[in-house]
Amino acid sequence: MVASAAPISSLPSLIDTHCHIDVPEFAADRAAVLTRTRRAGVAALVIPAIDAAGWDGLLALCAAPPADAPRLYPALGLHPVYLNAHQDQDIARLERLLADWPITAIGEIGLDYWVSDLDPERQHRLLTQQLALARAAKLPVLLHVRKAHDAMLALLRRQPLPAGGIVHAFNGSLPQAQQYLDRGFTLGFGGMLTFARSHHLRRLATALPLEALVLESDAPDMTGATHHGTRNSPEYLPEVLTTLATLRDLDPLMVAAQTTATACAVLRLAAG
Repeated sequence: MVASAAPISSLPSLIDTHCHIDVPEFAADRAAVLTRTRRAGVAALVIPAIDAAGWDGLLALCAAPPADAPRLYPALGLHPVYLNAHQDQDIARLERLLADWPITAIGEIGLDYWVSDLDPERQHRLLTQQLALARAAKLPVLLHVRKAHDAMLALLRRQPLPAGGIVHAFNGSLPQAQQYLDRGFTLGFGGMLTFARSHHLRRLATALPLEALVLESDAPDMTGATHHGTRNSPEYLPEVLTTLATLRDLDPLMVAAQTTATACAVLRLAAG
């Protein structure tokens, strides 16, 4: 048994692999949130886009972050839930931006079969186009997959793979998880893990290899148990770490070091 959790201040730097800090929900206090996040031990945030309208602002934020902010890494993509906002010309614009900017990943992209009015065929076409851009640019991808893991895995089997990536907010089965791992992906776990009722997620988080897991907030969404009903924030990421370490009966220092190393490897980020 772990005798006691290490104080958060003593933990190695954490990486939030999925945080929408650029969205309007943070407009009033973004700089303050980022300062608190860095002080909480989060050294870097990966910021995935959701639509083309947000790309310029996201890139500007990452290029000139507020003072005392963690390192900010941009990911550009077209989120499947916002399918009706995307235009055909967005793919060509994304290709140009990939040539002009130091982009960390393509994302947030994927398939969402939970929202009933999203055209599956158009989702597949858009995802396939973005996977092709990721392969050409040799970039990892950040996958959004909701009620669509079998379809996503089938699609990945039919084409050359991108340079790995992260399956964001993974909630599939253990066999599906293994299929992603076999294809070079890692799996993101966030605030939902902190709820005692999240039995399925907690089983996954203990059964999967630790080196297959990365931490994420998905802020402002998917708030953890301690802050239920309020806006999520990347400053709460250490609570996900503590939960994961407790579930696996491991020292938080070791879990922090491993999840950070995995995030750095899959996203090709500088350590430290």
